[in-house]
Amino acid sequence: MVSDELKAVIHLRAEDLFEGTASSKSVMVDTDHGRGSAPTPMELLLIALGSCTGVDVVSILRKKRAEIIEYRVEVRGARRSTHPRSYERIEVNHIVTGRNISERSLAQAVQLSDEKYCSVAATLRPSAEIVSSFRIIEAGEGE
Repeated sequence: MVSDELKAVIHLRAEDLFEGTASSKSVMVDTDHGRGSAPTPMELLLIALGSCTGVDVVSILRKKRAEIIEYRVEVRGARRSTHPRSYERIEVNHIVTGRNISERSLAQAVQLSDEKYCSVAATLRPSAEIVSSFRIIEAGEGE
């Protein structure tokens, strides 16, 4: 039984260019690698993973009263050479700039997201190895 059902509608808007709509919000998706006017479907998977784990990590760190000044997630995916060319390995690097960010707290937040909370990672993990890392940048006094 599905507890939460989501829906998306995708329309062809031009040659190899689609518009996807979900919850009344739209995003363009470009499958023409030469044109490159919007993310490809596979790039959107990386964006989905990064934002899913990002919201978890930031939420956990804020609950621990971490002073986050800047946060970003860099996601890289290596695809299989044979069709359907799914991801075989995805690297997720969390980069946190702040004051007094505990390495232990950040490691715990990343692990909780990886293993418990991030539904995108759970969806991708059966076919892709997901490797997470993190880096802390201590903010200076004037920031």
